[in-house]
Amino acid sequence: MNLVELKPRASDTEKITINLGPVDLGQIDLLVQEGFYSNRTDLIRTAIRNQLTAHAEIVRQTVARKQLVLGMQHFSRADLQALADAGQSLQIQVLGLASIAADVTPELARQTITSITVLGALHASAAVKAALADRTR
Repeated sequence: MNLVELKPRASDTEKITINLGPVDLGQIDLLVQEGFYSNRTDLIRTAIRNQLTAHAEIVRQTVARKQLVLGMQHFSRADLQALADAGQSLQIQVLGLASIAADVTPELARQTITSITVLGALHASAAVKAALADRTR
């Protein structure tokens, strides 16, 4: 059986910046030059995945304890409007990606979202993020 690892699309990733000392960077470049990795990013991603694998059980337990949604959770305008119409609200708790549709107004977001905790990335309009700033942890 052939297993193929799916590479994330650029739109499925978030950019981070790290600072490394010249010796660490030189060692990374040496491993790339010697063919162990295709580039610096490949080595860094591999190192991060190895650490996440090593701590997978702790992550799993914490996700369960904190009742986090693991992965991606999207909220459309219709989703939030249905909550508003029912007089309900929600607490968003995501480890991964939480996204709020671009057509959600700041008023609707404030009316329906009582708190938001995202460990990862939050995609929402600048206006919605500003409206929820006091509810974001």
